[in-house]
Amino acid sequence: MRIMGLDYGTKTVGVAISDDMMITAQPVETIVRERANKLRKTYQRIEELISQNDVEKIVIGKPLNMNGTEGEMVQLMREFSQELSRRTGLEIIEVDERLTTSEADRILKETGVAISGRKEHIDKMAAAIILQTYLDMNKELK
Repeated sequence: MRIMGLDYGTKTVGVAISDDMMITAQPVETIVRERANKLRKTYQRIEELISQNDVEKIVIGKPLNMNGTEGEMVQLMREFSQELSRRTGLEIIEVDERLTTSEADRILKETGVAISGRKEHIDKMAAAIILQTYLDMNKELK
């Protein structure tokens, strides 16, 4: 079994997938779309990745405001999440994603990725951080 991590945004969705022992998360890709409401191809690509990687559960970043309240992005993420769950039949778990993008940027900077190349990697790296957070939380519960 593998778990997929998603970092949902209005123009991109970062994707990460766990190893089959559910210990580590690896960034996979960033799905880009031209408009926020054009999601058909995004759903299709996620479904392909689910099938190719034997994904049995999805973890999605919950974009809370810094004070912990829910804003407009949480509602958009939930609409996306509900449709994805309907289409795939998979359980989707929300994980607090505050500061994951800045953490992803820091990691990319530390690993020597040029500023010009970070944009292409940041969302999938944020998805990996979201997924790794979930995997680490569940290790402690076992």
